Amino acid sequence: MSFFIPSAMAQQAAPAPQGNPMITLLMFAGLFAFMWFFIIRPQRKRQKEHQELVGALKKGDEVVMSSGMLGRVDKVDEDYIVLEVADNMSLKFQKVAVHAVLPKGTIKKI
Repeated sequence: MSFFIPSAMAQQAAPAPQGNPMITLLMFAGLFAFMWFFIIRPQRKRQKEHQELVGALKKGDEVVMSSGMLGRVDKVDEDYIVLEVADNMSLKFQKVAVHAVLPKGTIKKI
């Protein structure tokens, strides 16, 4: 039985078949296109819309912050806004924390 072992070890493995490199390149291009259209592009669109929303803030706008706080814009700085959240109570927030601008009159009494 041991005389089969040397002959089995003497056999060389068949070389692995080589694939077409063009197919691999096309698969990577397809994966990149999928990621671009379904992940990267929509995220960039949301970022651009948020930057436009934050850039258009002005005094008197009623906003919702990402924390859920509602308020009326009292002052707009370069990176910050001051919100009036109650009578004689103002809070300072970063502009990027603004989630949405509400229609006028949404907040009845602050």
